[in-house]
Amino acid sequence: MEFGRVTVGELDKVDFSLPADPAFNHSVVKGKPVKNPKVYIGCAKWGRTEWIGKIYPPKRKEKDFLQLYVQHYNCIELNATHYKIYSSESIQKWADKAVGKEFLFCPKMYKGVTHFGSLKGKDLLTTEFLRGIQAFGKNLGPIFIQVSESFSPNRKNELFTYLRSLSKDLQFFVEVRHPEWFANPVIAKELFSTLQQLNMGALITDAGGRRDCAHMYLPVAKTFIRYVGNSLHASDYTRIDEWVKRMKYWLDKGLSEVYFFMHMHNEATSPELTVYLVDKLNKECGLNLQKPAFISQQQNLS
Repeated sequence: MEFGRVTVGELDKVDFSLPADPAFNHSVVKGKPVKNPKVYIGCAKWGRTEWIGKIYPPKRKEKDFLQLYVQHYNCIELNATHYKIYSSESIQKWADKAVGKEFLFCPKMYKGVTHFGSLKGKDLLTTEFLRGIQAFGKNLGPIFIQVSESFSPNRKNELFTYLRSLSKDLQFFVEVRHPEWFANPVIAKELFSTLQQLNMGALITDAGGRRDCAHMYLPVAKTFIRYVGNSLHASDYTRIDEWVKRMKYWLDKGLSEVYFFMHMHNEATSPELTVYLVDKLNKECGLNLQKPAFISQQQNLS
């Protein structure tokens, strides 16, 4: 992910601390922990050749990568669906790789809907997109809708009207990026209140160059976090530590679902930071999440 990228030299100058929870959240996460909360950890893509010899065995072909990926993670932030509307048949082939596993695909809305022209008149494209991903069946996770960085609050009525048209039977998360959504408290409150009324989540993006997108709002008792690391820079670990504290706080207050997706500007080191994250979550939150198993570890166990 290139969004919010800063140079290595600038990383030490970034304040990576997470904002305090807004008062808005108190009506959502205000009680006791739920029994058996769902916590999903994943990456954005499974087709990473950099993971061959690391978590994918040597000499394996790209056609095998999804089958291998589901052995290490319990979800995927499916960016592929942002670039193409897939048929039910194609989606079914992916879903078949997760048979028997508690694994979720979290597809990103097709860019022909969200990034080209108005959201008005996109009913047919939306229907085609949703028809395809329904083939995931029980392996379908939340769908996330990202509008472009140029999509400002001046178009809020357009956005809200579109969101109201969507199926109430599916879980959606929404990501906005134009700075004015966050800079103006009145606009921010209207956005998150509208999402709450629609039972939709607000996607949180934690990137070095756009700290405003790490907003901490929870319109529903679920969170979808896109964390953008920096190739195992020292700050990656302290940032993960802070995220674990925040997620534990939310889980203790009644958060029911967590979706945390590991991004890197260079995805080669995503598995290493995932291991660090999962170890911390398991220890601090009493969970038993799976984590990537490196080839060297697998050989030692055999």
